[in-house]
Amino acid sequence: MKRREFSKLLLALGVGAKTTFAGQSIADAETYEEPAKKLPVRHFDVVIAGGGTAGLFAAIAAGRQGAKTMLIESKGYCGGIAVEGGTAIHSFYNLYTAFEGCKKIKAVQGIPEEFMDKLTAMGGCTGYPEMETARDYDSVCTAIDTELYKILAFRMLEQAGVFVAVNTLLTSAIVHNARIQGVITESRSGREVIMANSFVDCTGYGDLCAHAGAEFTVPNDYDSCNSFGLANASIDDYYKFLKSHNAVGQMCRGPRSGEENKFVRMGAEQLDIPELQAEANKIGMSMITTTVHDNYLMYIKCNYKIPGTVLNRDDVARAEIEIRNRMARAAELFREYVPGFEKAFIARTSPSLCIRRGRQIICDYDITHEDVIDGRHFDDDTFVYGFHDWAPRYQIKEGGTYGIPYRALCVQDIENLYAAGMMITSDHRAHMSTRNTVSCMGQGQAAGTAAALCAIKNCGTRDLKYLDLKRELLKARVYFES
Repeated sequence: MKRREFSKLLLALGVGAKTTFAGQSIADAETYEEPAKKLPVRHFDVVIAGGGTAGLFAAIAAGRQGAKTMLIESKGYCGGIAVEGGTAIHSFYNLYTAFEGCKKIKAVQGIPEEFMDKLTAMGGCTGYPEMETARDYDSVCTAIDTELYKILAFRMLEQAGVFVAVNTLLTSAIVHNARIQGVITESRSGREVIMANSFVDCTGYGDLCAHAGAEFTVPNDYDSCNSFGLANASIDDYYKFLKSHNAVGQMCRGPRSGEENKFVRMGAEQLDIPELQAEANKIGMSMITTTVHDNYLMYIKCNYKIPGTVLNRDDVARAEIEIRNRMARAAELFREYVPGFEKAFIARTSPSLCIRRGRQIICDYDITHEDVIDGRHFDDDTFVYGFHDWAPRYQIKEGGTYGIPYRALCVQDIENLYAAGMMITSDHRAHMSTRNTVSCMGQGQAAGTAAALCAIKNCGTRDLKYLDLKRELLKARVYFES
């Protein structure tokens, strides 16, 4: 249709003219009642909302169980915070390097381990080289290539038979008698209803839980951030710069650009350059980076505490502008101060700011600080975890692990909904462990497996027998403490 013909059609429909609504001009109205509309319906067994760090593994797990699974993701790729906001994937191992004689345990295995093995074979991951410094913080460094991660994500989802709906927004939930019947999505293809038996919220923001009427809080207890890749910037030159100022902090060597024993993680302690330190502090710039490639720093991160809330569009819009200005300034600082970085430039950014927590969803069990640092395990563990992002301030007892119980994933008062990822756990100290990437991966596999079993058995989350879930998780090579 030509532009002139389209304009005539709009006029005929009254679009662009001053129309009335309930006897009042729409232009003057403060509310508008959207007309009812019949929407097309699709049917699935399981719906995973959010294709981020947890959602990717939830979808793969559900698909491998034989459940007809749909993954709904607002961006054009999957991976979430793992490919957007971090400096390393934390952490597949317990903190064995901080405790003499501590047993080395690969705590998170299963599908996340399989994913990293495949990514390493593609040249997109360092694997698990041991940290040389900061060994009381993390035992290993797992650095990744963000773009190869996204490609592998799509391949594994396809192999699992998952219907992947990227560039798709989840806008509402259809709930009856405390049970989600379906969700409403919107894309450039229009609005659709997706009916299913089981649902997993992996949105990070808790969007599906909120639409379904679940109880939640909004703690607003973290900085947000964005990260960028810096090209024409050698991590070897960065090391020389830090060493010349006696400021080398976190450091790890591993495979880089096909060669072993190369720097893959480098961080700074307090610098003896007051002007640079002051500017870095001003823009929330982290001095830690990782890479799997020569002449490229995969992550440079700038933090910003949003005045307001990450759930408010206008607050976030202002923050997006502020953080991008901070990233531009960060690149300038590297060019100005680090020899060899004179021609460095920003080669990658995350499409939007990254949060560490949105809504905190109320689940059947709330993991406590003591559960984490005392290394507690539960009768309904779904996997175990051994990293804390506040180490060495807080470390899991004797370098061990703690369990993520099934109850901690079951959304309170909703029969067929799980929450996985950064949305669980109210205690900020405990959340500094549970929100980390590898924990989210493990939660995703557990929740996706459980959702598929519930759909296949036609039961609710609390009717699923734990031993049935554990049996399937063991089959999928999930590690449990004996």
